[in-house]
Amino acid sequence: MKKDITTLWDLNKQEIDHLLNSSISLKNDHKQGADKHPLVGKSVGLVFDKPSTRTRVSFEAAMIQLGGVPMYINVGDTQLIRNEPVSDTARVLSRYLDGLVVRTYSQQLLEDMAQWADIPVINALTDLYHPCQILSDIMTVVEQKGGYKGVRIAWIGDGNNVAHSWINAAAILGLDLVLACPSGHQPNRQIMQKALDKGIGKIQLAKTPQEAAKGADVLYTDVWASMGQETESALRKTAFEGFAVDEKLVALAAPKAIVMHCLPAHRGEEISHEVMEGPQSVVWDQAENKLHMHKAVLEALLKTWR
Repeated sequence: MKKDITTLWDLNKQEIDHLLNSSISLKNDHKQGADKHPLVGKSVGLVFDKPSTRTRVSFEAAMIQLGGVPMYINVGDTQLIRNEPVSDTARVLSRYLDGLVVRTYSQQLLEDMAQWADIPVINALTDLYHPCQILSDIMTVVEQKGGYKGVRIAWIGDGNNVAHSWINAAAILGLDLVLACPSGHQPNRQIMQKALDKGIGKIQLAKTPQEAAKGADVLYTDVWASMGQETESALRKTAFEGFAVDEKLVALAAPKAIVMHCLPAHRGEEISHEVMEGPQSVVWDQAENKLHMHKAVLEALLKTWR
């Protein structure tokens, strides 16, 4: 039976732990030049409706390193742009490919694709969630901190799709997560409540970035205006004043705290240049780990869990 990752709720703790262990093992193999090729003869379609650098390249490279073939499919070049039903597209692509990686605006479109496809569907970002990003981020936390248990993670900034997936992860894994978001830019209430109802982990909203950062082991931020919100950029700069991850904020965190950003970054806005390039920044390791986590996800969904 096929398995999808439309949100992190599609995975349980044991499955996430499997992906973490697998991604670290695959990374070690790659560094030693001992890549395995479990997906020879497999192909995956990257159905993208949004621009991408890291997510696209890392999924393509992941599939190639696993011995399979990636196929980039711009939605604008498909019949979806001419209102072909998602159900029709999903069923046809299921006859050609072994998996779909979908990056789009609408979470509903992604879930419709998963409903009608006979092959695994992976969320490569929607306006509501970014599950694979958080899987690779937790991999980075595990590498840097030796695990995720007892690690205090502070989210500073917009309550966006990345924040939503952190909230999901906290509820599934029992993470200690605190979020500081400006008024009017807090996480979706239903997403937050579902996580709180789970009763696992410690998920809280802080009143200020300083409160969130105090004693944190991980400081995480993202752009203030996500894709599709460019017209709000000026207004958001005003709303997010005081929410920059700068040297003063980092000084409030634990002495060996790490700083994370899923990129692209606007230096001088949500993060200072000094912090971005400073000794506590792990953003480049974080970006690299998307490759290895995507390999783990592809291997699991296209082979191990089939």
